[in-house]
This record gives sequence, C-alpha cells and structure tokens, in this order.
Amino acid sequence: MTYDRFIKAAVAGLALALATVPSTAPAETLQVLRGAPSSALQVPMNRAVVVESDTPFAELSIANPGIADISSLSDRTIYVLGKEPGRTTLTILGADGSLITNVEVHVTPDIAEFKERLEQILPGEPIEVRTANSGIVLSGTVSSIARLDRALELAERYAPERVSNLMSVGGTQQVMLRVQFAEMQRSVSQSLSSSLALGGSALGGDLGLSGGTNTLNTSSDVNNAFGGQIPPISQNNGAMLFGFNAGGIEVGILLEALESRGMVRTLAEPNLTALSGQEARFLAGGEYPVPVSQDNGSITIEYKPFGVELNFIPRVIDGDLINLELEAAVSSIDPSNGITQGSFTVDAFRRRETSTTVEMRDGESFAIAGLLSDDFRDLSGQVPWLGDIPVLGALFRSADFARQQTELVIIVTPHLVTPTRGEVYALPTDRVRPPSERDLFLFGRVSSDEAPRSGGAGEVARQDFSGSYGYVLD
Repeated sequence: MTYDRFIKAAVAGLALALATVPSTAPAETLQVLRGAPSSALQVPMNRAVVVESDTPFAELSIANPGIADISSLSDRTIYVLGKEPGRTTLTILGADGSLITNVEVHVTPDIAEFKERLEQILPGEPIEVRTANSGIVLSGTVSSIARLDRALELAERYAPERVSNLMSVGGTQQVMLRVQFAEMQRSVSQSLSSSLALGGSALGGDLGLSGGTNTLNTSSDVNNAFGGQIPPISQNNGAMLFGFNAGGIEVGILLEALESRGMVRTLAEPNLTALSGQEARFLAGGEYPVPVSQDNGSITIEYKPFGVELNFIPRVIDGDLINLELEAAVSSIDPSNGITQGSFTVDAFRRRETSTTVEMRDGESFAIAGLLSDDFRDLSGQVPWLGDIPVLGALFRSADFARQQTELVIIVTPHLVTPTRGEVYALPTDRVRPPSERDLFLFGRVSSDEAPRSGGAGEVARQDFSGSYGYVLD
C-alpha cells in the first residue's frame, strides 16, 4: 500500500513538472533544393532565420554583409541574421564548386514588435502597419493629429527616414476663431484761473496795472470788460470777464473755469476660420502711404496696414482640445502725434496688439490680453507773493486737474466648425433691395419695403415683429 502511494506521488510530480515547462515554438526555417528556385527569405531586422539545404554545401557567400550576416550550423544548415533593412543575395555552393541555389534575402523592420508597442501607446486606434521596400507604411484613420504624430514618431524608431504616412485624421479639423477687442477710455479735466487788471484816472490816465495767472494783462482788457466783451486771447469755453468802477479806478476781473468729460468706446469682433495646422490672415481696414527717403535722395512710398488684423494657426490636438498660435491687433490713424518734414506730413498710428499661444477646448473663452491704465495730473500755479494773500490771492492763482483711464481686454473663443449650405446664411445686404420708381419718386423711399422670402434672409425676415408685442404690467 505504501509502495502504490509512492508511485502515484512520483507520477503526479512528473506530470506537474512537465506542465510547467514552457513549450518552444518551432524555429523559422526555409527549405532549399538543388536546382529548384528558392522563394525570397524574409528576415526581420535583429532577428534570425534558419535555412536548410537538402544537399551538403561547402561554401557560403552573402552579397552585402552590412544587410545580413550568415554562419553555418552544419553542412546542411545556415543561420541568417538581419542587420539593416534592405535586399541582398545568399549564394550556396557545393563541394565541387557547383551552384546549389541563390536565395534572395529581404531584411525588413521588425513590425511585430512595432505593432505591439503601437497598441500599447495608442490603444484603440485602427492603424494598419505594412512593410514596403525596407520601410514602414502606416495607413488608417486616427482620431487626432496628436495621435498621428505619436504613431509617426514611434515608426521612426524602427525605420528611420523610411516611414510612409498614408493615415488620415477623422473628426472636425476646421477651427473658427472669434476675437473680441473691447476698449473703454474715460477722461476728466478741470481748470480754474483768474486775472485782475486796474486802470483809470486815479492811476494816471492811460496807466494800467494787471496781474494774475491767465490772459488779462493790459488796460484795454478793462475797457473791453466794461463793454461786456471777452478778450479774443482767451479760448476757454468757461471764461467770464466783468468790471466795475471804484471812484477813479477801473477794475477788470477775468475768471476762467472749465470742466470737460469724455468717453470713448471701441469694440471690434473679427471671426476667421482655418484648417488645423494652416495659417489664416484677416485685415479689415486699409493701408496708409508713408514716404521713405532713399540713399540717392529720392522719395518712395511704403504702405502700412491699419485696422483690425488677425493672424492665427489652429491645431486640433486631441478631440476638442485646440492649440492656438495667434497675433491680433487693432490700429488707427492718430494725426495728433504726426510729424511734418518739408512738404510731407505723416500721421502716427495708435495700435493695440498681442502675440501669444494658448490652449483651450471648443467653445471655451480666454482673456489673452488686458490693460488698465490710470493717468493723473494735478498742476497749481500762482503769482509769487500775491497768490499767498488771503481771499484776494485767489485772483492770482490757477489750478489744473486732468485724469485719463483706459481699459482694454482681448478675448478669444475657438469653435470646431463644419461647412454648410450657402443658402442658409443671411448677409447684411440680403434684406436691402433697391426701390422701385414708385417708391423712390412718389413716396421718397430709398429702399424697398418688400422682405425677402427665401434663404437665410427670408428666415430672419419672418421672425420680425410689427405692431405691439411683449408684456404689459400694470
């Protein structure tokens, strides 16, 4: 009984040991026969294939040892190792020097390992891998340009400079960029100044005396004051001149007070569409001629663009993730800062621009530039000593205050877009029609009241309202 148990345990252990030994796959071999044409031998790079001959051979020769290396394992077995992608010929000779056969050896990139790595790095991508003329050919449709670049970069590791890209990118690859320029400028300025003039017989007839911080400076100003006229020297809108007699002295007082407020609002909203990876340019404005002096003394004209400018390159990275490389600018002519040289007057430009690269998803917005400027100026002047006199010294002082604020922001919003039928779009000119002779001459209308009935403009026209509409709350 004990002997039977020992036999059963030994058999079970032997079976378990045999089960744990890994099975070896059969080696790749090629059979060659004397006098028969041999098929091409496909050898992956850095891998080996065994060639077996039915006839003992005495000599081996390889045409290009840089492509494949050979060694004999026996008088009937040859070991062929692939070194570099390419084609070469293996020649097998018999003992009498006769030719047994020629074997064409094709060394190709190891696409088996490449396919494994490709599946690990880009799972789920339907990429087909083939070999052609010692290179790798990739085909199929990938989901994004980023994945396409990764596949090409990996293929270059296995076949440097021998990768053919036949892949295409699926999904939406056109990007519409919406850029908003918003600028607000506010300015406030206040000024107050005064002047005093004295004249009359008490001061010696035509003798006059004047002082202050503005434009009243002769005895004639006093005479004009009594006539109720503002001196032409003063250009302020808030000037007031009055005078009175105090015995034989004529007194003229000029008070100038000015307060101004201003606000400027600028908004530009250019839209531009481009294919992923391609540059698009947009300019809504014009070109300004600028004279340029040459070395020979002649004058040539160069044109500088101004207006709303937009240059950008979109790249759809993965899905709806978009990389934007853009340059945006809004410029206008500024005559106040121009220069005059000889007979030429060249205006300056007022320009707000930005150049940056951002990354965002479809429909998201990004404030790529912003500016908050607050300029403040306060100036006070007076006549020495006279301006320090209490109460009366106010006639010999002036104060000037100015403040200017500027706010600027640039916002970009990309959208993945697809083309549509042209008739669904409504143009600004679609709803304006030339008037008939009856409308023009009888009713004085400069456009026809008839609304379009088809296309996008017709759809917009059908949404218009006439008469009373909405809600009334009592």
